Amino acid sequence: MNNKKYIPTALALYFTYFIHGIGVSILGQYKTNFAGAWGASKLADGTIDVSIVLTVIAALGLGRLITLPIAGPVSDKFGRRVSGLIGVACYVAYFIGIVMAPNMYVAYAFALLGGVANSFLDTCVTPSCMEIFVDSGDVANMFTKFSISIGQFLLPFMIGFIASGSMSYKTIFYVVTVFLIIDGILIAIMPFPPRNVSAKNEEIGAKPKKEKMKFTPTSIAIICIAFTATSTFQLWLNCNQELGKLYGMTNPRSIQSFYAMGSMVAILVTAAFIKKGVKPIRILVIYPSIATIMLLILYFVQTPSILLLGGFVIGYAAAGGVLQLAVSTANGMFPTNKGKITSIVMISSSLANYIILTIASFITKAGGLQGPKYILLFNIAITVVGILLALFVNKQYAKKAIA
Repeated sequence: MNNKKYIPTALALYFTYFIHGIGVSILGQYKTNFAGAWGASKLADGTIDVSIVLTVIAALGLGRLITLPIAGPVSDKFGRRVSGLIGVACYVAYFIGIVMAPNMYVAYAFALLGGVANSFLDTCVTPSCMEIFVDSGDVANMFTKFSISIGQFLLPFMIGFIASGSMSYKTIFYVVTVFLIIDGILIAIMPFPPRNVSAKNEEIGAKPKKEKMKFTPTSIAIICIAFTATSTFQLWLNCNQELGKLYGMTNPRSIQSFYAMGSMVAILVTAAFIKKGVKPIRILVIYPSIATIMLLILYFVQTPSILLLGGFVIGYAAAGGVLQLAVSTANGMFPTNKGKITSIVMISSSLANYIILTIASFITKAGGLQGPKYILLFNIAITVVGILLALFVNKQYAKKAIA
């Protein structure tokens, strides 16, 4: 670390991802509450139809998808700070608007704003942290996921505290909004590092020359891995509550804590692996393979205890930095276009968030009581595709090394 004056800036940026961890998880934790507030109908078995909430959650991915082509160039041209402030402002609108929405359609519009927020934060936080920690870009980027995981880990405890105090489920949204506004003020006044700095260029004191982006089968595969990696953890994150109920869990929200704990452990362990020289592209194969095995076990072993173990393992192997390693690998391929390539990789991720969760809402509704198990099979199929893509990337890197 050779830019110590930017450490407070990095902490403020990581905090936005802590809030993001809450933002992308909280709707899934309060599906019944929101379904009732938005006028959802009841299913044949008497339970409320929560599929409309999954539809709204999918809008987060759509909003992100729509604005990522804009967010990357804004970040590269006008600065990371501008991108970050836009993201914070949109997230404030999301947290306030989603709890005030009288129906699914208004909620959908605010969820789109939440996706906009995510896209601008992606193109601010990831490039900024890699430009601050120029010698540890992979690890710096993985800690964005660590920040998200802390938020997801603490969320069930926040929910429990709110419930024990007989407070409205909307309380968390208002509290988070206040913290976001404070963090936005800090981002507005703190210093940011020069854009598009690499370790090599910093050593020689030169500014990198802009290069035209040329895509290869390897870079395209990395972009596609962002789709499969996001699919794996988003399907689990937003559908595990119903699986818990199907398997007889009395408190399925506890799965969330184990999931977040697994992802936090993975970040620390993976960071240590990378520091010892393990190549990120190897992890892109190993972790999805572990996730696939665990998903298969969860399909065949239908007990509450296996869900807690499964939550931890899926958190470790699916949400433990695979997406972030794909982003940092892509950034390494395009060192002078970090904002743009981050946008492109995150577009792939957003497509997964929108397409996969939209499909999941149909599976949930059509599958009835067995819907959660069908979601598991769907998740297995998507994750296996990710493994095949990662094997291809490893093969291409091996050829390059030999050459």
